[in-house]
Amino acid sequence: MKKFFLVFTWFLLSTAVVLLGSAAYSFVFLSNGANLSKFNLASLPKIQSPNDNPQTAQAVGTVIESEDGREVIIAKFLERYNSPMKPYDFYGKKIVEIADRYTIDFRLLPAIAMQESNLCKTTNPGAPHNCLGFGIHKSGTLDFDSYEDGFERAGRELKAYYIDKGLVTVEQIESKYTPSSNGSWANSVNQWMAEMRYDDRQLGREKKDNASVVEFAK
Repeated sequence: MKKFFLVFTWFLLSTAVVLLGSAAYSFVFLSNGANLSKFNLASLPKIQSPNDNPQTAQAVGTVIESEDGREVIIAKFLERYNSPMKPYDFYGKKIVEIADRYTIDFRLLPAIAMQESNLCKTTNPGAPHNCLGFGIHKSGTLDFDSYEDGFERAGRELKAYYIDKGLVTVEQIESKYTPSSNGSWANSVNQWMAEMRYDDRQLGREKKDNASVVEFAK
């Protein structure tokens, strides 16, 4: 009888220990769960698959997918070719602001400036701030008070008289911007836009195409 009582008592104590352990585990787990529920999952950066956006699929591996990265890409482009537009980060930011204001691809204006003036290095002496070959007439060349003023005017008119009229590729822009060109103008502008797309000079040569001038418009 005594042996039976000891076995019965051991069984009760073991069951109690198991139940208490389960209760303690549930309490800790639920407490941690309550804390996790306060964590803002939206604050975590989204890992974007290349398939999420077909337009930017080819640009994977560059900083072009980052909004702030656009300014960096332009600044690096200006520095790579030793543009007199300094400081580079200042003009990178300015050009992106202008592009966003007129809903055009941020690469278009610096690509045209590269083609027309080697990024402002070979401007007309009488119009040193006209980097985009904009407003050149027999009677003279339009000048501006600053580089940013020249980019501002070009951005505004490209939007109003080209893009809004349905000219949305580089080749279509060429047909009006420089109609005497045999395609070489568009070929060069497409190369510079591709170079900024991949942030790589060689890939710009290899992967250029007839770029949309609103592809990365904001």
